[in-house]
Amino acid sequence: MILSMTGFGRAEGVFEGKKISIDIKSLNSKSFDLNIKVPLRYKEKEFEIRKILNDRIIRGKVDCYINLENLEESNDVKINKSLIDSYINELRNIASDGPDFEYLKMAVRLPDAITSRPDELTEGEWEALAAIVHAAVDRFTEFRKTEGTILHEELARNIQNIDQYLSAVIPFEEERITAVKERYQKSLKEFENVDETRFYQEMAYFTEKLDIAEEKVRLTQHLKYYQEVMDNEDFNGKKLGFISQEIGREINTLGSKANHAEIQKLVVMMKDDLEKIKEQTLNVL
Repeated sequence: MILSMTGFGRAEGVFEGKKISIDIKSLNSKSFDLNIKVPLRYKEKEFEIRKILNDRIIRGKVDCYINLENLEESNDVKINKSLIDSYINELRNIASDGPDFEYLKMAVRLPDAITSRPDELTEGEWEALAAIVHAAVDRFTEFRKTEGTILHEELARNIQNIDQYLSAVIPFEEERITAVKERYQKSLKEFENVDETRFYQEMAYFTEKLDIAEEKVRLTQHLKYYQEVMDNEDFNGKKLGFISQEIGREINTLGSKANHAEIQKLVVMMKDDLEKIKEQTLNVL
């Protein structure tokens, strides 16, 4: 199955009055490259979140944004009334002629008079967060599969095109060799005292250099192998990239040996489809 490296996934959830929303998107990359934005409250779990994303996304330039919104009003401020009363009494003993309001203003500035209630991340909240991360990755993966199906169809079409162009070369092969022989034989008649044996040896050598049978066989094998890997192997982007390079080598050799206008045209069309294959393969996971 082909998966695209391009993807997008979003998931949301609510836990104890907190709305958690997660967006994941990616583009193609040679490795796993993660840019993540985590609220301060979940900073301690960033490593675990990164591991989930790395294990499941595998490759790509990934952006992950985690947003936190409080849906309920919360009073996280704690006023230590008994401590403030003690501060006021002590201040009154030092300066008994001052009003209590002035003592109160001084007391609330003293240590621990007003504090924030501790609100630690509980195991239940982390489990809820992890579940939303997995849900976002699930939707992200579905997007990748949909894009991958489109990629598969396009790549299969390009591979088929190259195979058809290769088949179209066959009628021109004998025509090409015949034209070369006729040209050499005509040249032979224009000269006197030519060693015919040596002449035909040279012509046989030249004809052998133009032979493209091996290139055709290898190119056919590479095209079949590309299709097999695309159909049967997971996470096959890098392997398909290597095979497309081998396809390119055979097409280039075929072009250099062509020595025929129609074959050259077919080679150009092969290269056009190969460029599409290379470009699309870069986006295969």
